[in-house]
Formats: sequence, structure tokens, C-alpha cells
Amino acid sequence: MTNYARMYRLGLTPWERYGAAGGERLGALLDREAREAREARERPAGPGRALDLGCGRGRFTPEPARRGWETVGVDLVPQAIEAARRKGPAGVTYVVGDVTDLESAGLGVFDLFLDIGCFQGLDSDQRAAEGRGVTALAAPGAVLLMLAFGPSRYRRLVEGVSQAEVEAALPGWDLLAAEDAETAGLGWPMNRTSPKWYRFRRAAG
Repeated sequence: MTNYARMYRLGLTPWERYGAAGGERLGALLDREAREAREARERPAGPGRALDLGCGRGRFTPEPARRGWETVGVDLVPQAIEAARRKGPAGVTYVVGDVTDLESAGLGVFDLFLDIGCFQGLDSDQRAAEGRGVTALAAPGAVLLMLAFGPSRYRRLVEGVSQAEVEAALPGWDLLAAEDAETAGLGWPMNRTSPKWYRFRRAAG
């Protein structure tokens, strides 16, 4: 995780290529979450609160905000958070914080979590810590949307996680879907990592 601060300083942010590959699909997934919440009358006053984990410079954080979510982005790198705040939009809150220690950040409770390329860069202990934090901050019926590279021969270079590793870090969550993600625009070798979108729901009880 410490490498991210160094890479931001050097201007090396290859993970931001997720923007081309993931933005349109994320919008469709968020629209579905808002629609299902309305249909279920779970949150009649609006979609609810959303937390973007490892938000970086805020490439994706505004997307739930545009759809009515009260949105917070959290990232460990102050430089990235400062850049996100400068970009806006107004109404989105950005916080410097550690995704492996979410409970200490005082962020409150959330109905939706986004993890786009953050979880895959953690080791097994850190992934478990993120899972515990997300669970602690989750409202009943909360949803987690995650986009992550799969394991590949390039894992040491560009990171990645298996579906089993994702599920192992989220024992209190039900996996609703695991779908192949678009790779256009990612470039080599990231387009060889079989990225997936995961959709989890906080298990009852």
C-alpha cells in the first residue's frame, strides 16, 4: 500500500485505466441498486449512503452521488484525496483513511460500498481487515460492488485476486453475482487478467 503514495508522486497511476473499462458498467450497476431499493421500499427517502473504498483521485466516487447517494470516498494517500476534492463535485465527501482500519475513521453506516481495484492490491491479512471493516459499517441489506483483476501470470506486476479470496474476506456476505468485466482500454498486461465484477449483499443476522 505504501507504493501508491510513491507512484502518485511520480505520476504513475496505471490503475486509473479502469476508468475506460469500468465507468459505463458501474453506472448501470448503480442504477440497478437504486431501482431495486425503490421497488423494495427499503429506503423511500433516497438510495442511501455510499462509500468508495480506495477512491484515489475520485474517478468513480461521483457516480453514486449523481444518482442520489450520499457519497464518501476514502483513500490512504493524502495527495490523491486532495486531487479528488479539487475535482469535486460538491456534495461528495473525501476522507484520508485506511481501508484496513475503517472502524477508526468515524465514517458512519453505509448502504452501498464500491471497491474498484483496491481490494486486489492487499495481502491476505489486509483483505480480511477490509472485510471486517466493511461488515462493521454495513447497514442491513447493504450491497458491495467490487471490480478486481483475477489471478494471472502477471499478478506480481499488476495484482489480482481469485473469487475464493474475495469470498474468504467477506464471510458475512452473500455473493449475488460474479460477472466478467470489460477489458477495452486497459492495455497489456491488465487486459490479460480476466477482471470481474462482484456483487455481494450483507447477510441477514
